[in-house]
Amino acid sequence: MLAVLCVAAVAGLGAVIAAGRGGAPEAVTADAVAVPPRAEAQAATTSAPAAGPGTADVSVAAVGDIVMGTPEFGLPPAGGRRLFSTVKPLLRGDVVLGNLEQALATGPSAKCGSGSGGSCYAFASPPSYARNLSAAGFTVVTTANNHANDWGAAGMRSTDRALDRAGVKHAGSPGAIAVQRLDDGTKVAVIGMAPYRWSQDARDIPRAVALVRKAATRAPIVIVSAHVGAEGAAHRRVPRGAEEYLGEPRGDTRRLARAVVDAGADLFVGHGPHVMRGMEFRNGRLIAYSLGNFLGYKVFNTAGYAGQSGVLQVTLAPDGRFRSGRLAPVRLSGVGVPSPGGKSVRDVATLSRQDFGRSSARLSANGTISRRS
Repeated sequence: MLAVLCVAAVAGLGAVIAAGRGGAPEAVTADAVAVPPRAEAQAATTSAPAAGPGTADVSVAAVGDIVMGTPEFGLPPAGGRRLFSTVKPLLRGDVVLGNLEQALATGPSAKCGSGSGGSCYAFASPPSYARNLSAAGFTVVTTANNHANDWGAAGMRSTDRALDRAGVKHAGSPGAIAVQRLDDGTKVAVIGMAPYRWSQDARDIPRAVALVRKAATRAPIVIVSAHVGAEGAAHRRVPRGAEEYLGEPRGDTRRLARAVVDAGADLFVGHGPHVMRGMEFRNGRLIAYSLGNFLGYKVFNTAGYAGQSGVLQVTLAPDGRFRSGRLAPVRLSGVGVPSPGGKSVRDVATLSRQDFGRSSARLSANGTISRRS
């Protein structure tokens, strides 16, 4: 996935390739049963009643891609405990969500053999690094992306075990729904999607819709986090139609986001392009098409737009409608560590207007998000 971005980072960096109400998380609900054929999938989920709305607003803080270092390019000092220190104040909410674009595993990669010559990139931090996510405030992460499988099935199991031990919920495998119960009893369902066989396949929109409808029977708030879209500054605009990158299908981002919102998702959080993209509203719900890179220790290109990031802070009404929101700007250092600041608010405001017109989100100079009248 990061071939072009990582090569650019090598050139520039040498050795571098580039407090809310949240209660104790429930166990992840992983529906490993086979998903019914497309025609039956919709019927199977529409018959179940939707979960009733909660009694209080729900606050969400969401970010894009996270890689906490990998042995090939270097692990951070102090076991990575200071990676999130400057942005931890921004990671506050009942639900704090990120995309974990790596394995939490040790040993040789199942992806890159010896003699790959730097043309194959595999990302994994020690399983103990899951505690860094918990300490930063993350309550749930998605593991639906191309690098989640870099250590194979054993690595994915290791990742799940590490997150479980750290008390961080996770979703991303086919049929998986993570349900977080808040202190007041409200439940929030999170689904992770990506265009890969080991994840809930973002290319299969009918099945994505069926899973969202199923999640809506378990929780009044449903969040979809999707790793989709082509990569790099040349792909900051959200196209109409399917996207590809280096010959790999990357999903129809616009169609997917709108379909899952129509099916009952209350917030769509995109990532995968490694740059920020625009936002729009649909049915009173916010769609953030890409939040870019959030943390990539010595693995991400951080030049230009790739170094602009942000924390999406949203408050949802008990029935899931958008209540208020803000994009808190973040920028990445040369080694990919985040800190507050940067120009992402201005960039996202412009991209939103360009791509979505009347349905676009309005972003003020301080990052406040509102609907256009």
